[in-house]
Amino acid sequence: MTDIQKLIRAVEQADSSARLLEAVERLAAAQAKEATPTLIAALGYNNPGAAVAAVDGLVKIGEAAVQPLLELIDDYNYGARAWAIRALAGIGDPRALNTLLEAAKTDFSLSVRRASARGLGTLRWHELPQEQRHLHQAEALEALQLACQDPEWVVRYAAVTGLEALAIAQPNLTPQIITQLEHIAQTDVDLAVRTRVLLAQQQLQKSLVVSNN
Repeated sequence: MTDIQKLIRAVEQADSSARLLEAVERLAAAQAKEATPTLIAALGYNNPGAAVAAVDGLVKIGEAAVQPLLELIDDYNYGARAWAIRALAGIGDPRALNTLLEAAKTDFSLSVRRASARGLGTLRWHELPQEQRHLHQAEALEALQLACQDPEWVVRYAAVTGLEALAIAQPNLTPQIITQLEHIAQTDVDLAVRTRVLLAQQQLQKSLVVSNN
């Protein structure tokens, strides 16, 4: 039995919440793609700590975890689906774009909307064909603009983070995003969101200076 198989067996045989959490954390730390099915299964356990550890492990595994996670999205277990979306947002694979767009716009969980908004800004856009990239980035911008109107301030905060990352990834969108940030700075009722806007504006100004030199 290999070391990874032993770690997987430990998760499967855990007989308490504490032992399950420890086993999932150890399996996640191994960063082995063979652990993907077990880590995905852990997303559906009634153990938030183990789910957080599993998400971290899946993000570290990266590309190999994307398709299995996308297949889980259609599962009826909402809890597992929500954790899966968080993992997809953290990985940044463009294959998750449609899932993140829908979640950012419509999911009832503020934590899922927050993760999706942040993830939309940090997708690995360079992996998309050039002819598709601008169209999908426009879709992401539209979703992030909608998220900027979310009733929950943490979602709006994440949307600002996403807008900043998107502007850096696609300079053609920078003027439009700067205008959006100025509007948020003038209208958002939450100080934390306005402060995050100020940071985004400063970062984008630095980015513009670098690109013009």
